[in-house]
Amino acid sequence: MKAIRRFTVRTVLPEQLQPLHELALNLRWSWHPETRELFRSVDPGVWEAVGEDPVRLLGEVPAPRLAALAADRRFLRRLGDLTDDLADYLGAPRWYQSAPAAAELPAAIAYFSPEYGIAAALPQYSGGLGILAGDHLKAASDLGVPLIGVGLFYRHGYFRQSLSRDGWQQERYPLLDPDELAVTLLREPDGTPGKVELALPAGRTLTARIWKAQVGRVPLLLLDSDVEANAATERDVTDRLYGGGSEHRLLQEMLLGIGGVRAVRTFCRLTGHPAPEVFHTNEGHAGFLGIERIRELVAGDAAEAGHDFGAALEAVRAGTLFTTHTPVPAGIDRFEAELVARHFSGDAALRGVPVDRVLALGVEDWPGGDPKLFNMAAMGLRLAQRANGVSTLHGEVSRTMFGALWPGFDTGEVPIASITNGVHAPTWIDPAVVRLGAARIGAEQAETAMTVGGAERWHGVEQISDEEIWEVRGQLRTQLVEEARRRLRAAWRDRGAGDAELGWTAAALDPEVLTIGFARRVPSYKRLTLMLRDQERLRTLLLNPTRPVQIVVAGKAHPADDGGKRLIQQLVAFADDPAVRHRIVFLPDYDMAMAKHLYPGCDVWLNNPLRPLEACGTSGMKAALNGCLNLSVLDGWWDEWYDGRNGWAIPTADGPGFDEDQRDDIEAAALYDLIEHQVAARYYERGPGGLPHRWIAMVRHTLATLGPKVLAGRMVREYVEQLYAPAARAHRRLDAPGARELAHWKARVRQAWSGVAVGHVEAAVAEAAELGTSLALRVQVTLGTLAPEDVEVQVVSGTVDERDRIREAELQTLKPVGGPDLAGCHRYEGTLQLSRTGPFGYTVRVLPTHPLLASPAELGLVALPPESAGMDAGVLR
Repeated sequence: MKAIRRFTVRTVLPEQLQPLHELALNLRWSWHPETRELFRSVDPGVWEAVGEDPVRLLGEVPAPRLAALAADRRFLRRLGDLTDDLADYLGAPRWYQSAPAAAELPAAIAYFSPEYGIAAALPQYSGGLGILAGDHLKAASDLGVPLIGVGLFYRHGYFRQSLSRDGWQQERYPLLDPDELAVTLLREPDGTPGKVELALPAGRTLTARIWKAQVGRVPLLLLDSDVEANAATERDVTDRLYGGGSEHRLLQEMLLGIGGVRAVRTFCRLTGHPAPEVFHTNEGHAGFLGIERIRELVAGDAAEAGHDFGAALEAVRAGTLFTTHTPVPAGIDRFEAELVARHFSGDAALRGVPVDRVLALGVEDWPGGDPKLFNMAAMGLRLAQRANGVSTLHGEVSRTMFGALWPGFDTGEVPIASITNGVHAPTWIDPAVVRLGAARIGAEQAETAMTVGGAERWHGVEQISDEEIWEVRGQLRTQLVEEARRRLRAAWRDRGAGDAELGWTAAALDPEVLTIGFARRVPSYKRLTLMLRDQERLRTLLLNPTRPVQIVVAGKAHPADDGGKRLIQQLVAFADDPAVRHRIVFLPDYDMAMAKHLYPGCDVWLNNPLRPLEACGTSGMKAALNGCLNLSVLDGWWDEWYDGRNGWAIPTADGPGFDEDQRDDIEAAALYDLIEHQVAARYYERGPGGLPHRWIAMVRHTLATLGPKVLAGRMVREYVEQLYAPAARAHRRLDAPGARELAHWKARVRQAWSGVAVGHVEAAVAEAAELGTSLALRVQVTLGTLAPEDVEVQVVSGTVDERDRIREAELQTLKPVGGPDLAGCHRYEGTLQLSRTGPFGYTVRVLPTHPLLASPAELGLVALPPESAGMDAGVLR
């Protein structure tokens, strides 16, 4: 008989054990080994049974065991020490508080993301975006950065994955009980739950309460629409991650953005936390936060209220950062403009925010765009004065993909920077690897190296002997094999196999064999099945009698992606073959708990996406932190940090003239060759003592050189220094009068820009056009109704290609000389140094300029000389 309602009855802890609640409700336990070990010692059997979840542990430990612990002086001493340690962690100054110019850093930053991967015990993530967001919060906590995380609380989280007998992905959505999770309700002083409300069309209201998860020093606010005040449709808004149709997704993103800002305001009011000066939009899903902040400034809800829409837009932009993780237009959320209009007009209108102004922020008004669609990434970029991609290559891809928003500018000048992602080392490094380093440099210095970073190399690693490294790598590989066998047996049981069929699982994989890992989401561009391109060649590699290879594979396809499910089915069908199933396994239900075994236990981490569609690819970073070597296409982070000694680069056939099949055939063949002739050859090349010394040298080099680079601490410090601090300064400069002045200036410049033109350009060479000589430039510019202080006239010079395109451009500002002539033209002059040999060219342009612009391209306005058929070769005029 099935229960009609489910809830959790919590254990009443003895008074002496009450601090366990505090430790359990702060998710720092998920990356703090000593706290995890304390919880394990409470009851090792229950700890394993509840999936290493302290909240569930405390709900299921038998009362006699708790009574015994309450009288155990050694346990109570450990409990007291760890409680004091947490208090010190939460209250003591950290990097942010002692950083140069700390007083000028933002008082607080609000960080918005649709998903967060903090721990397997809080399943509010689907893949890399969520794991990245979780690592961002953890690193911010370790550094003392005053971040407030904002997201949604999904009652079903993301799905749990299993396989049918024929290998087809099955999904199930277990209901999450907040009482079993490390979250607490945000409450008003009278004890009632704090809430936010959004007006919807037809007089409906969407209400959400606010759960708070404490991630070390960082509060994470999660909005939950499953409240009795809502009608059934509204209750389901936060039912599951990335589910439902267009309107469902739109409501989720409105709740995340608009409701999220309101939740932040409620949290700051109730707790006294400083109000954020900077708002960070992690991907376009939360873009509506900018609309709500405009409403606050126009409608009078904010302390600095009193703006019109244009001034409010400038004030909001100044303090907003947009991070894009999307390498292809198809990955961007786009809604029918009519649907968006319906949710921002009539009963649902935001006071002071006209619906046409909202629609203009998301319109695809560029050549090839669809003006009937509302583009969330376009809105995110238009609402943020600063934007970035998540690796150097992805920054280049993003500048190309979004360049139409800044017409007239070369791709390199599109104002999208890049900060390469990082991973939270204390979460992802296996304790055995930490102990290996700490034995050389000390535990405290090792912790600092993992959290704060800043070093070019981890020099302590170089002191570790080959024997020690190889012993630890063997231990980690053995742990993975044991875990894979356990999961493999469980997966086959779920597929309907009986015990009589499962004897082979006890010998699946081999702790001595070269182990390759591949685990990630399963969209087509990540090419899960590239390894199956030549199945006979793959079998030969797996079954090589002297240099065998084994592969551990995991990953989930989106529930609506039948193409991805077919890829999984193909891989599973191959792995089910009795001839190879001891050498290649697919492990269902990939999550953080599985990942913590996979990354350390593999010798090689495989990544073979279609280049350049991998924005960053942080799984390879986590593997590298554990001494795993990368075997990857030069995409994402690997493109900038591969050095030939930390792994292998898979050659790509991404030039013109290759169709998809040809490309996959060529790259698969290259992959097989690398595995056979380089990877396996080096792994099995044994020297004195039976050790693969050249392999171990690559492991040591990876730990020493990649370790400091791939840290989330490095990433968050770069966000603080390069983006958060400038955004806070811009926010502070734009008080109400300043915002109004900037908005009016922009409106005036846009209206007058059609009257700006570059006229006659003269260049006189001082002597022969040789390296080191100079050109005297004189340019006539028409400014129309604008003044010289509204613009900057630049000469752009550099080497040129066969199409007269300037490469590696250098910029120089020309100075106005005198006033306008009788025709209204202004003369600008300057000297251009001929600093390069070979084909050389220049042009002149006019840009708007204002002290409060973050980039010369911010307005997307530029005036250039009239187009000519080609450069006047050899003629200076």
